[in-house]
Amino acid sequence: MRIKYILILNSIILFSACATKPIMYDSFKPGEIWLDNNGVHVNAHGGGILFDDGRYYWFGEHKTEGENGNFANVGVHCYSSRDLYNWTDEGIALAVMPDSSGSDIEKGCILERPKVIKNNKTGQYVMWFHLEPKGKGYKGALSGVAVSDNITGPYTYIKSVRPNAGHFPFNVLDIHYGDSPSLGQRFDGGSLPGNIDTLNILGRDMKGGQMARDMTLFADDDGKAYHIYSSEENSTLHIAELSDDYLSHTGKYGRFFPGRFMEAPAIFKRNNKYYLMMSGCTGWAPNQARSAVSDGIFGEWKELGDPCIGDSMHTTFHSQSTFILPVQGKKETYIYMGDRWTPQNAIDGRYVWLPVRFEEDRFFIEWKDQWNWENRDN
Repeated sequence: MRIKYILILNSIILFSACATKPIMYDSFKPGEIWLDNNGVHVNAHGGGILFDDGRYYWFGEHKTEGENGNFANVGVHCYSSRDLYNWTDEGIALAVMPDSSGSDIEKGCILERPKVIKNNKTGQYVMWFHLEPKGKGYKGALSGVAVSDNITGPYTYIKSVRPNAGHFPFNVLDIHYGDSPSLGQRFDGGSLPGNIDTLNILGRDMKGGQMARDMTLFADDDGKAYHIYSSEENSTLHIAELSDDYLSHTGKYGRFFPGRFMEAPAIFKRNNKYYLMMSGCTGWAPNQARSAVSDGIFGEWKELGDPCIGDSMHTTFHSQSTFILPVQGKKETYIYMGDRWTPQNAIDGRYVWLPVRFEEDRFFIEWKDQWNWENRDN
């Protein structure tokens, strides 16, 4: 068998050159290599999907080979599809800037979990993402925003911020107006000492803006849009209202699940109820998922427990949530989208897509080796 090597922006992808036609899929195979129209593994990690004008657009992190591929060496990749099985490469929607450019999104930064929503008032497509400037580790905890007149880009980077500088949330506690103990180190995975509120990380960061790492976006039926992100040293989830143009925060936000250390938020709406799925904080290692429901975007949120069922449920089927997609034209059809990270060789990350089913006000996800629309409930 003759093998062709293709060099794509510092990444070497190996594939067979024998097939003259692209593989056509008619089902999902979670965790397996998923080829695009060029015969190359889809490269859109930590991603999300926007449905627009009859097509689905998948935006995600473009990974490169090896451990260094966990940094942003290329940018945000975009793919399109009409059936969700077969994906066309639309190129790099947002490219990182060259070395020594001085840009916040310079090559080698950390750019994670890009999500795109359309602003129907302005006609523009708006992308938000978690951003850590090059060489700063995870100390920045910034949110970046970019915009384009075309869904596939190119997107123009506008700015990076810590959200809601100078504003307290609507559910602020009296203790947050007081002094904050000094926190001179980064805390992970629930390792913060003591009660989160007594540490007053919220008050510590009020002037400069709140920390924002793992994130997602949500555009509601009334046109309002929200930025949802892990904050306060990852200990607490914030849900923040975006401005009418989706390019800034309004200062209206709430804090939820304090001290629960939830990452990887994915949100969807069904029957006028809002649902969240999140993971715990264990770095690249998979962990047990959490879920919650609310009658309103700003709560009150009620935790529902782990939505996963069956073997490997306690590791979310060896994946981490990134998005839950409502499928157009198929009633009560939602897809869980998860990432199976391989940090030792970032480009080999796989995707775990599984059907979501409902029992009253709860949702559940069960493993399937292979599935399509016809057998998703079997």
